[in-house]
Amino acid sequence: MDRAKKLVSIVCILGIVLAVSLGGGCATKSQTGALTGAGAGALIGGLANMHGSWGATALLGAGIGAGAGYLIGNEEDKKDAAKRQAASKEELKPLAGTKWQVVSITPKPEKSFKSIVTHFKTDGTVVTTTTGMDGKVLKQTERYRVVGSTLILSKPEYVENTKFTIKGNKLTIDYGNGNVVMKRVS
Repeated sequence: MDRAKKLVSIVCILGIVLAVSLGGGCATKSQTGALTGAGAGALIGGLANMHGSWGATALLGAGIGAGAGYLIGNEEDKKDAAKRQAASKEELKPLAGTKWQVVSITPKPEKSFKSIVTHFKTDGTVVTTTTGMDGKVLKQTERYRVVGSTLILSKPEYVENTKFTIKGNKLTIDYGNGNVVMKRVS
């Protein structure tokens, strides 16, 4: 390939890389990573084989770069999502670090139990340990936040908002068609 064709090829590849990299409007870092990776891969692939079929190597480089860029961007998206879900210390008050035992549930649940203890941890998780009449123990972990007098419990598949009040060592959670009364254990 003569010098002029090489120069035109390099300018075209750089134009593609610039257009892809500045493609703004990407909703996620995985999308941005895929576009940037494709552009960088195309440039590297095209420049790596300037003597032969530079288009094919540029295309191969774009594919590899898009895949790698997507994977890197996707990990960044996951980190961002985890940061958004983490509750601040203010959002955990006044329940953070407390443990409560169920005294009563209205209406009465279908299954009987020996005890239910709920531990609101300082990391924004709440662990509820239920001991059945047969001695089997079931633990359930959820995320929680407090906004005013609303307790927000969540898992990836649901979010539940309940009203609550604390009076001394008594916590009452009102979930609309019933309530749970708990006494403070620690």
